Amino acid sequence: QVQLVESGGGLVQPGGSLRLSCAASGFTLDYYAMGWFRQAPGKEREFVAGISSGGGSTDYAGSVKGRFTIARDNAKNTVYLQMNSLKPEDTAVYYCAARPSWATRTVSTYNYWGQGTQVTVSS
Repeated sequence: QVQLVESGGGLVQPGGSLRLSCAASGFTLDYYAMGWFRQAPGKEREFVAGISSGGGSTDYAGSVKGRFTIARDNAKNTVYLQMNSLKPEDTAVYYCAARPSWATRTVSTYNYWGQGTQVTVSS
């Protein structure tokens, strides 16, 4: 059974850091691009970061560029999102997603999704 499971979310103060993980099972990530998306209450799901299947190409939303870093370890079948200098506006449920070949910013182009992990940035 194909599954993506996110972990690492939680409550953090503004300026703090979190590292999210996305572990895949039932398939190998080697040939899949990965994306991180987030959805705040009352808002649409939005692109955060993407990485190509080999890890050589990354893309970031403007709102997180310079603060977040996406990385992957294909040997562990896992993708990560390091989030630094967190702001209250980063509060959302964070989802990882997989699609063949290259990463895109479009939600509908991804084949597999995790269940999400809550990130709350508040003092």
